[in-house]
Amino acid sequence: MTCKVGFWQQDVAVLCDWEIKARCNKNNMVVPFNPELLNPASLDVLLGNHLMIESIYSPELIRVDISHYTEEEPFRLEPGEFCLAETIELFNLPDDICCQFVLKSSRARSGLNHLLAGWCDPGWHGSRLTLELKNERLHHAQKLYPGMKIGQMVFHAMSNVPMKSYAETGHYNNHLTVMPNVA
Repeated sequence: MTCKVGFWQQDVAVLCDWEIKARCNKNNMVVPFNPELLNPASLDVLLGNHLMIESIYSPELIRVDISHYTEEEPFRLEPGEFCLAETIELFNLPDDICCQFVLKSSRARSGLNHLLAGWCDPGWHGSRLTLELKNERLHHAQKLYPGMKIGQMVFHAMSNVPMKSYAETGHYNNHLTVMPNVA
């Protein structure tokens, strides 16, 4: 698609697999980058080692290390429960790329929901993505464990570099673990 604004004209598109790979290899856009996680128009991301969960004793979410959980013995997100989670991957978006997190359809089909806050502005850097997850099932827990495919990132080429990068204006840069609201 070509975007025409005033006298500027530039192609705007979702990056394909080889473009994502080239950006990751050249600029460390995603670390670690695993080419086996590439899809035709996205990159799968994996669940990280930390969650933040609700407690009846405090309105603040409590940080929990799930690194010892496995696919055979997973952390159980009970029906109706909400948690914040993180990706294993760290992101370093250049000023001409933005991206969006999309839950894997296999996770959605099992009853897991993502609360649609997965937009990443150009310039967002040095951070793992925080995910807002909820178990929509009524009677059964969702199984979570580090390294599971949780979603995919869709990368978009910007029509131009913004006047101010998220590197300058963002609240969620350089966060190495799951983060609550800090804005």
